[in-house]
Amino acid sequence: MFIDTHCHLTDEYDGGVDAVISHADANNVGVLICATADPKDIIPALNIAKTHNNIFVTTGIHPDYINEKPDEYLTDEILNNPLVIGVGEIGLDYHYSPQTRKEQIELFEKQLEIARTHNMPVAIHTREAEEDTTNILTDKYHGVMHCFTSSWNLAKTMLDRGFYFSASGILTFKNSEEVRETFVKIPIDRIVIETDAPFCAPVPYRGKTCEPAMVVETARVLAGIKNLQIEDLENILFENTKKLYPKIKL
Repeated sequence: MFIDTHCHLTDEYDGGVDAVISHADANNVGVLICATADPKDIIPALNIAKTHNNIFVTTGIHPDYINEKPDEYLTDEILNNPLVIGVGEIGLDYHYSPQTRKEQIELFEKQLEIARTHNMPVAIHTREAEEDTTNILTDKYHGVMHCFTSSWNLAKTMLDRGFYFSASGILTFKNSEEVRETFVKIPIDRIVIETDAPFCAPVPYRGKTCEPAMVVETARVLAGIKNLQIEDLENILFENTKKLYPKIKL
């Protein structure tokens, strides 16, 4: 089965979260990792995971929420929960708010230290912030570059530091040849896949609300550029995800 390693489960889906989870399972996407961006979503995400045996959670504060205090949300009680398998999504995003660079870095570094203290992997968001991301993410940390679309230079640096890379629906886009070329170079044992639902719906669903079942479309494209049978890729991605997130018990 496939694992969607990064999705945002909300009640905005038609039919609700249960319908989305059921649809994923029917399409051989048997495990979902629910990431948080707004810290107020952490408890709702955990409540979903508690009632489904195939849902796990990563808890973090996206750089959009620079006024939030990590210590209030990433507590020992939260991070020691067996359903919480990582810290994320966290990182830097200068696309819309370059003027908050200082505050974003402060928030990012605080969360990285919390993750390091708990020996937990991190799910990294980086957009138009490659230099700062490279300088901050030393080999003290481990985790995954979420929805990776950055340069091969950043990929090579983070490969050397032990990170994994997550392919999203963007890999399927017609104008994403550079992204595909980067994933050709990334070793297959360092790749996982995600939807980032409800965003980034893959071809042939572009323009629609993305949901975890669609991760299979990304897998098909990834299998093609890696010259692998889809069944072989499925097994490789499954094992990669378990290594990335060792708290997952399947």
